[in-house]
Amino acid sequence: MFVLGIFINAVAGVLNTVLSIYMIIVIVAALITWVNPDPYNPIVRFLFSMTDPVFRRVRRIIPFPTGGLDLSPLIVVLIIVFLQLFLVETLRQVAVRL
Repeated sequence: MFVLGIFINAVAGVLNTVLSIYMIIVIVAALITWVNPDPYNPIVRFLFSMTDPVFRRVRRIIPFPTGGLDLSPLIVVLIIVFLQLFLVETLRQVAVRL
């Protein structure tokens, strides 16, 4: 059981790191839309390819009548924070109990 606890704790740490990196990607992608980026820039293409599928799902589930203001990055960041606070911490608590 001790090894299982270490494994679950490691999974929680990796998940927390992946969620943190994705949150940075979401924030940078949201900020870059303010400056009219070059759509052919490889960094811009990477950022948009990583975030647009998630943003589209959020926009489809929660349509925002905000007059052009896209709140989907904010919703995605809130979901990531929730996952970090709830899922990662739950995994760590399970790991401690094992």
